[in-house]
Amino acid sequence: MTRTRTIHRPAATGIAVAATTALVLSSCTLLGEGEDDTGSPPTSAGTEDDAGSDGTEDDSGDSTDDADGSDASAEPDPEPVETGTVVLAAHDSFTLPDELLAQFEADTGYDLEVQLSGDAGAMANQLVLTAGNPTADVVFGVDNTFASRVIAEEALAAYTSEELPESAEEHALPDGSAYLTPIDYGDVCVNIDTYWFANQGITPPETLADLLEPEYEDLFVTPGASTSSPGMAFLLATVGEFGPDQWQGYWEDLMDNGAKVTSGWTDAYTVDFTAGGGEGDRPIVLSYASSPPATIPEGGFEPTSRALLDTCFRQVEYAGVLEGAANPQGAEAVVDWLLSPEVQAAIPDAMYVYPVDDEVALPELWSQWAQVAESPIVVHPQQIEAERETWLREWADIATG
Repeated sequence: MTRTRTIHRPAATGIAVAATTALVLSSCTLLGEGEDDTGSPPTSAGTEDDAGSDGTEDDSGDSTDDADGSDASAEPDPEPVETGTVVLAAHDSFTLPDELLAQFEADTGYDLEVQLSGDAGAMANQLVLTAGNPTADVVFGVDNTFASRVIAEEALAAYTSEELPESAEEHALPDGSAYLTPIDYGDVCVNIDTYWFANQGITPPETLADLLEPEYEDLFVTPGASTSSPGMAFLLATVGEFGPDQWQGYWEDLMDNGAKVTSGWTDAYTVDFTAGGGEGDRPIVLSYASSPPATIPEGGFEPTSRALLDTCFRQVEYAGVLEGAANPQGAEAVVDWLLSPEVQAAIPDAMYVYPVDDEVALPELWSQWAQVAESPIVVHPQQIEAERETWLREWADIATG
């Protein structure tokens, strides 16, 4: 499903926001279905002073006209203001403060329309299906698990933003950095309920291999790889940790030890996880390194959960101009805007991921309780592209078969 949110430039009464829904894909997963979890080119609108043919007189009555009848004392015309609509395709988790959206429109003159296209997998499928004839101008949220596919299908136009901070270089794609610009990153990691383990007197796990131990039987829950972006990241973590020929055995042992697979992160974290705010019965969950601050109880001083930083796979989210965009200039302006200090500073609170600009301040609680992995598990994007469908079929046979 694609949901469209149109954000008009602010008037005296504020921002008008209209939400419309249009069916774009009937089925989208990482195998073809997604989890729950038209722009017009800008036109110049300059202003022009129409001087009368008889000239303009100043206070002394002397004519200030040149011989051709133009007013030599007139101010030069202002730079034309860009107008028109720029359409941003994004996954369902995209959100930023309304005031930042309004400021983009005020600064650029564009009307910003946001199309929400399901999860990252569903959105990537849509970009591939519409390559060269996109329904949007620019995309946000293609991550490193799908980047190679979108680039290979020639869905993106080359663009390198002059706003790219130096710290973003470490998140650039090994191949394809001319097409996708890093905007944010997040570590997908196993999280534990530290209070549960302390109360039970059980030593918590620290590694992926630990999850196979008998004392953790029936304690772990994860979203599925075929229906969830973090679930896919966890599958890749096991591939990177145990190897492309050994991860299958790990998953067989994991399922034999009572691991539970849900359709999405929301069910895993808020329903099954003991520290997720619900009434779950599983104290080990697949989530993010940025999740612990959310478990600080009211009036408390520290989280009731912890991310296991030796289990993390790093997701990087990118933005890019779409090949065949109706408004390529507007698309470039959106990429620049996503790299602006104001947007980068808003990303942690808005989307619970880390900005690529390391000079912006993180929320205070993040600095203390949302540490990133020093050595996240890595799988090369080209290997992911080559093996994704095979790995997903093998995973489905083990985890859901």
